[in-house]
Amino acid sequence: MFMVGIDADVAFRDLHGVDLQVERRYMGGTQGTSGDDALARLLPVGNQGGFRCKGSVKQKAVQLAVLYTSGAEPNWPDHLDPETGIFTYFGDNRKPGSALHDTARGGNLLLRDVFEAAHGTPQDRLTVPPFLYFEKAAPGRSVRFRGLLVPGAATVTSDGDLSAVWRNTSGLRFQNYRAIFTVLDVGIVPREWLTGVLAGAPTTCDGCPEPWREWVEGRVYRPLVAPPTLTIRSKSDQLPQDIVGKEILRTIRQHFAYRETAFEECAVAIWRFIAPATGECTVTPPSRDGGRDAIGQYLLGPTADRVSVVFGLEAKCYQEENGVGVKEMSRLISRIRHRQFGVFVTLSYFGAQVYKEVRDDGHPIAMICGRDVVDALRQNGHGDVHQVKAWLENQFPTTVKPPVDVAVTFHQHVGDG
Repeated sequence: MFMVGIDADVAFRDLHGVDLQVERRYMGGTQGTSGDDALARLLPVGNQGGFRCKGSVKQKAVQLAVLYTSGAEPNWPDHLDPETGIFTYFGDNRKPGSALHDTARGGNLLLRDVFEAAHGTPQDRLTVPPFLYFEKAAPGRSVRFRGLLVPGAATVTSDGDLSAVWRNTSGLRFQNYRAIFTVLDVGIVPREWLTGVLAGAPTTCDGCPEPWREWVEGRVYRPLVAPPTLTIRSKSDQLPQDIVGKEILRTIRQHFAYRETAFEECAVAIWRFIAPATGECTVTPPSRDGGRDAIGQYLLGPTADRVSVVFGLEAKCYQEENGVGVKEMSRLISRIRHRQFGVFVTLSYFGAQVYKEVRDDGHPIAMICGRDVVDALRQNGHGDVHQVKAWLENQFPTTVKPPVDVAVTFHQHVGDG
């Protein structure tokens, strides 16, 4: 595994001809125009869009491709998992009115072609252009390089690495691609290799990264993985910072106003989004402290011979300012037995003390905070308040209407649920 290090930022004036280093920032210009774009100066791929290519998509002649994400489209949550090296990227048909492959820049057409080639012969994979993954960085039009990508992943089947997903905007349905890439274990992409790629010799030129060659020749995935350090997220890290994300949490709280114990069913659904291998899960009757637990099974192993691991789930429909403390967490920990784990879902955050104690003591607790809830909903097609309301009303219909003044009184009581 390559150990990632971060050297100094590369100034705008020095972008021509430099190597690409994972996690390095490449600075944009300061003139306030499109000419400040760092990517266009760094690579011959233009200065607009999430898909930026050298070569024709329609003629299947793309030599080099850049996937760029700004992180500013919550309905399309491109996501890198540094622990697995898997990158999820959404295509460019992001609003109604066009067919799946009929987009201005041909991004979805490119995805279709490269994923088809990825499952073919070595000669087919040789036609797949190197994908370079960049994220928006401050200030201005600076970018950060996150890695060299190849289509697919060792842990994802050929049916699942490229899927057409349905979305709707204002009731209008359309399809877009969700693509799974692997970030290869390549810490530095040499400029000499990129020059060779553009010259038509991607595997025979000097500087060709060995993980890339292995993928082309044998479809071997060698991901760049970064094991986590001890993580204690701050309050701000655990809560959405954008207005829509905050409104989504507020919408959920209001939906369960005066029936906070009903939130546990919703918490189970959120956990299923995060952990799809969850099997049977049963919500238990209300307990004396006003909460309800759920007991479930997480399934491991082949379909024909599953092994289930039991978990206990606790949920709190808390207000943003009411964090989960030691008392609430101790209740869940006390119910976990040998070879079991716990899941705690809250619409708020976990206090610093309880977070540190859980991690320091090695308790097997998955802590799902408000931001995690919003991210899970967005990754499953519920990216705005309207979509979340429809999901809540469909999955957890309201049977008892709250009082007329619920908007005032709800905020005073929901933290006790």
